[in-house]
Amino acid sequence: MPLSLTQQSVEELGGRSSVLVRQRRDHAELDRLMNLYRADGRTEEERRRTLKDIVQLTFSHAFAEETVLWPALRRLAPDGEALTARVEEEHQEINDLVAEIERTGPADPRRDVLVERAFALIRQDIRDEEDLLLPRLQEALRHDPKHLRALGTAWEAVRRTAPTHPHPAVPRRPPGNALAGVPLSALDRVRDALPAGARAVLGRTVATLAAAAVSRWRAVDRSRRGR
Repeated sequence: MPLSLTQQSVEELGGRSSVLVRQRRDHAELDRLMNLYRADGRTEEERRRTLKDIVQLTFSHAFAEETVLWPALRRLAPDGEALTARVEEEHQEINDLVAEIERTGPADPRRDVLVERAFALIRQDIRDEEDLLLPRLQEALRHDPKHLRALGTAWEAVRRTAPTHPHPAVPRRPPGNALAGVPLSALDRVRDALPAGARAVLGRTVATLAAAAVSRWRAVDRSRRGR
């Protein structure tokens, strides 16, 4: 049974640029941010900014996984399909929850409950990845650390240009996620830089564009399958 990522050194995981180390680093940062959000004595504005950081990191990180890592795991591991299907379901549930959070205001009594549910799912997703999926990827590439580092470079490049907000209708797998998701990235990042009121307006525009992109992908997919 492969060891959890939490039980291994940087060297055992393939070096600082390995995708396993990069993943673990993001997971640790998410854990830190979720603890910071819950910390006593924080103002509502401080909590809002922390939640924004959590959302941005969660969705750019997950998009890079779905674009780079999970296709590799499906190719390399006999049980890769079942493992990635499980975590994709978690990602979809997180998408749906955070989309609902973004529709609530700070005074909405549902908000804290939704945030706690989202945090619990994010922590479960991290455990599944560090204890199950990523050790299986490591096992499949145990004689090829260069491949882990190459995956790390590709994963980081996608993460830095990925959407930073939930788009629940966007497919979880390539090429559909890239066709629908990548054009949304620039709009998400503009949205992140705007004041709250303007963000709400742009958010509605992004939702419309996301729906159009998904519709386009489904039409292309139907056409491809019909050939």
